[in-house]
Parts: sequence; C-alpha cells; structure tokens
Amino acid sequence: MQCTGSAALVTGGASGLGAATARTLAARGARVFALDLPAGVETATAAGGVADGVTLVPADVTDPLQVRAAVEQVTASGLPLRVAVNCAGIAPGARVLSRSGPHDVDLFRRVVEVNLVGTFAVVVAAAEAMAAAEPGADGQRGVIVNTASVAAFDGQIGQAAYSASKAAVAGMTLPLARDLASSGIRVVTIAPGIVDTPLLAGVDEDFRAGLAASVPFPKRLCRPDEFAQLVAMVVEHDYLNGETIRMDGALRMAPR
Repeated sequence: MQCTGSAALVTGGASGLGAATARTLAARGARVFALDLPAGVETATAAGGVADGVTLVPADVTDPLQVRAAVEQVTASGLPLRVAVNCAGIAPGARVLSRSGPHDVDLFRRVVEVNLVGTFAVVVAAAEAMAAAEPGADGQRGVIVNTASVAAFDGQIGQAAYSASKAAVAGMTLPLARDLASSGIRVVTIAPGIVDTPLLAGVDEDFRAGLAASVPFPKRLCRPDEFAQLVAMVVEHDYLNGETIRMDGALRMAPR
C-alpha cells in the first residue's frame, strides 16, 4: 500500500513516536491527521514543530465520541483513510505493594483505559471508515498499526498495569486481523524496546547510558524515527498481517 493520495490517522501525534510517524508518513505523500490531547496539541503548535502535511487534532482516545469526530474530520478531507497508527499511551509505574501502600486500582484501570481501550476505540472507528472506501487493485483498503512494548513480554517490577495493557494490545492483533480480513484491512503491532522519547527527557546521562548498555546490539536507545521507519515498511509491505514485531536490538528486560 502506498501513502500517496491517502489520509493517515496517528494518535499521540504531537510528540515522540507519534510525531515521528506523522512526519514520516507525510513525507511519503499521505495527508496526516495527528491526534493528541489538547495540551499536547497546544504545546506542539506553540513550538512550531508541526511538519508539512500534518494537521494536529485535539482528541482524547478514551472518548469514543471524540475519536469518531476525529475520523469524520479525516474523511471530510476527501481522501480515503488508508492508514491508522496508534501511538498514544501512558506508562506510570507502581508496585503491587510498596512503602507508600498497595497499588491504586484506579491507576491500573486508567492505564488499561488509555493503552488498550483507547487503541481499540481508534481501531473500530478507523476500520469502519476504511471499510467504506473503495479497495485497491488487490482488494486492500487499509492498514492499522498498533503499538505494544517489550514490556508485554518482559514486564519489569512496577509494570503490572503497563505490561497488562501492552500484552493485551499484542494479544488482540491476530483476532483483529482475522476480523478485518474480509474488509481488506491489515492489522500489525510493533513492540518497541527502549525508545528515546520525551518520557526519558528528565533522566540523567548516567541512567541513560545504563539503559543503552543493556541493549545487546546496537548499544544505544532506539530513535523515534526508526519506529516511524518500521511503520512505513509495514504500510508498504502488503503481506505483513496479524503479526507483532519486536523492535528492541535483541533486548530482554531484566526484572528491574
């Protein structure tokens, strides 16, 4: 599938993985609609870092009505929605039992709501729009790329909520692909390792170096543009479907 002449939807698109993905898809000819929370959209707009071909759209992925309104904005552009990429997510850490007390069940619920339910809400709305479009010559109408994490498989101490949410994203990949096969829509999940995103902006250099040293090869953090490069490859590789791809430099996370 080619991006040229199509619309793409990217969540978490104001920064980090989402922003890199939005830029890459726009450079390949897509008209990109980058969803993010209003505060994130305001920050990105004020910084002047929005790429050509990218429109920032304020929306909360946990609100199905906002997601549907965003998809309607995409289809109103007159271009078929062919690509949807879910990058929105949160990663608070908390042990089940700690000195500050037991794990907050509401925090667990919030992580699952954003990372899993939010992803699914976008999948449903995007798939509906894709299914209504004319298929390509091979019957393909679109591709959905979701974001899991190596924490789905190697969850560390304090990652019960995050690991559960990302394992569920990986786990629903095959049934989603099977559900949407009759509509000509592919579904693939990427499970990145340690990516150098704004989430790591506040850590010191020694800690960052330690993270990089834990990666077998190459011994560095993953760059957001490498994630975006893989998204573009998935979009263009029509035989990739129903798969979760680890992108981690052979990293297997230690307990802590």
